[in-house]
Amino acid sequence: MARKILTTSVVLLAVFSAIVSFRAARHETRAEAAYPPLGQLLDVDGVQVHAVVMGPDDGSVPDLVLLHGASGNVRDLTFSLAPRLADRYRVIVLDRPGLGYTDRINTTGATLTQQADLLSRAATRLGAEKPIVMGQSYGGAVALAWAVHFPDRLSALVPVSAPSIPWSTPLDPFYRVTSSWWGKRLVVPMITAFVPDSRIDRTLESIFAPQSVPEGYGSYVGAGLTLRRHTLRANADQRANILDEITALEPLYPRVDVPTELVHGDADTTVGLSIHSEKLVIRIPGATLTRLDGIGHMPQHVAQDAVVAAIDRAAARAGLR
Repeated sequence: MARKILTTSVVLLAVFSAIVSFRAARHETRAEAAYPPLGQLLDVDGVQVHAVVMGPDDGSVPDLVLLHGASGNVRDLTFSLAPRLADRYRVIVLDRPGLGYTDRINTTGATLTQQADLLSRAATRLGAEKPIVMGQSYGGAVALAWAVHFPDRLSALVPVSAPSIPWSTPLDPFYRVTSSWWGKRLVVPMITAFVPDSRIDRTLESIFAPQSVPEGYGSYVGAGLTLRRHTLRANADQRANILDEITALEPLYPRVDVPTELVHGDADTTVGLSIHSEKLVIRIPGATLTRLDGIGHMPQHVAQDAVVAAIDRAAARAGLR
């Protein structure tokens, strides 16, 4: 009887695993068909990097790199910000490793420094040897690592809502699970297989709060891309590792020697202004901070004028405009 129960259990588990794999693969195929790459796929020393380039390509305007946050892709920044800037910058929007259509660098979570190195080399491949670099949220931390470790590869720095100073709150339970050995192998496939894209739409509401999600943003950004297995794993590893990486990066901020314009909302409950940018601004020589009253975590959409103005100031301070 025990052997029969064991055999039945093994068979049922195999059937369930096959169903999960099938549904997950189908979800991923549909997502990639609905949201294909928007730009070009570069080969950067064997790593595929997805880049969207907008604006004049004749050397008449400064180069500007935009880096998206956690769980995102280039669609966040091409929704409205990049097109608005493309009249006076050559805008390069890059998918970070493991997200969108850029390859994962490794299976342990690409570090901030590894991401900055790869993406700066991608920018150079596109002819942008010393661009202005704007990063939002997690992308802002990558931009900081870019400025600290590769100072000869940028002209100015614009971190927006960027985590930058070590914090004390524990890792979110979702990322504790999805970054664990068993979570990657068991939970992540089930998320891809069974969680509907509409669940991401509800998550967007909390990310944009207290502002509303812009009309059309949810259907444009590609929730299904976020729910792919390799993207969930890459994002979870990056989120699990970022605190230690920020702790190592913080003492190096005085090295930053390019014009730096910080932008941060005082109603941001995802990356708190008082914990991060208010402390960061005094650690980077010559940095300035634009505090946005009543604005949450997504000023690149809901306070776009302020973000554009910060980029323009950074360009002017760097002698590019």
